Amino acid sequence: MLLSLVTVFLWLGMGQAQRTTPDFIMEYFQRQLQQLEGRLIKCEQDVQHFSRRMYDMSKEIHGETSKMNALKSEVKSHIDIFAMRLDRVERDVEYLHNNIPDTVQVDIEDSLIEHQVKEAKLKKTSVIPKGKDCSSEVVGIKSLKIVKKAGDANGSWMKDPTKGSAKIYFFSGTRNSTVLAYTSLKTFTEPNSTKKTEVFRLPFPWHGTGHVVYNGFVYYHSADTNNEILKVHLSNRTVADRLLLPGAGRMPAYSLNPHTLLDLAVDEMGLWSIHADPDFGGNLVITKLDHSSLAVEHTWDTNCNSRDAEAAFIICGTLYVVYNSHYGGRSSIQCLFDIHDTIYTESISVLFFPKRYTSHSALRFHPKDKQLYAWDDGYQTIYKLEIKKI
Repeated sequence: MLLSLVTVFLWLGMGQAQRTTPDFIMEYFQRQLQQLEGRLIKCEQDVQHFSRRMYDMSKEIHGETSKMNALKSEVKSHIDIFAMRLDRVERDVEYLHNNIPDTVQVDIEDSLIEHQVKEAKLKKTSVIPKGKDCSSEVVGIKSLKIVKKAGDANGSWMKDPTKGSAKIYFFSGTRNSTVLAYTSLKTFTEPNSTKKTEVFRLPFPWHGTGHVVYNGFVYYHSADTNNEILKVHLSNRTVADRLLLPGAGRMPAYSLNPHTLLDLAVDEMGLWSIHADPDFGGNLVITKLDHSSLAVEHTWDTNCNSRDAEAAFIICGTLYVVYNSHYGGRSSIQCLFDIHDTIYTESISVLFFPKRYTSHSALRFHPKDKQLYAWDDGYQTIYKLEIKKI
């Protein structure tokens, strides 16, 4: 600053006397202030630019953080699903390990193997005996009784045919784990029936509508599996046995009932399973099961296709398949398969159901009542069958 003042005075002494010293000093300071203002403006612009850069960077970091959190949640979900599947595989391996003998320690001679092969072929062509009460066939549906409208649009209801009890078991929905039981059909139809309900909580949820109650146990397709059938004791809600049914669960048993991959049935001969086989053109396959051990007794490939089918039931070893249209027309029995080959199925006429609501999601035959317990678009319905001795 001192040097600048000296310069000013020298300049005054060199012939600039016409200008007054105060005016010159004011101009000088104005120029200095203008330069300072220019620097301040540039500094402010730099600060603003830096602030915008910081804001943009913060916004970008926030976006990347959100993506990372979403990716973290997705990875966690995949890990949870993998852990659940791994747990199921471990249980399946343990089950198979406990039920399949150790073949390494079994020494079988060639002659014994040949004998077993012949025995298996003979068993495959053998016929399971009908029993004294099984010389009959369905020739008509005599009457229709709409009992009640309760629960979801899809479900199933039934009685246990082996107990001689009037208790009604109620399964609402295609995925659930709660079974309701009513002491009788009269109790089920009463307005305050929910107050008289017995509630059963199954250890695993069911899938579809293909379950049955038989001899105090509930048999059902376990949810999140393709072909696992569980046998659960109703009294203590424990899994008594389980079966991975070979070939089942790759397509719906009935095309008009897509949520049911495995359908179970009960008749005078015991417990059955029904499923469709894509390798067999979508035709239905029926399997006779041992209700005590869930062992497969015999399997039949039928000539009844799953296309446009909505449900099926079995009476005395004869499969009756019910068909409909996608628009909810009139249901009819159009295909039969008799494992004993005693019914000339080609001569059977189409049997129509009485006109009612949309379509059946389940049909449960009661061997003693000779009735079908049907679930029809949320309506619990009973059909009385006309059965003829043959």
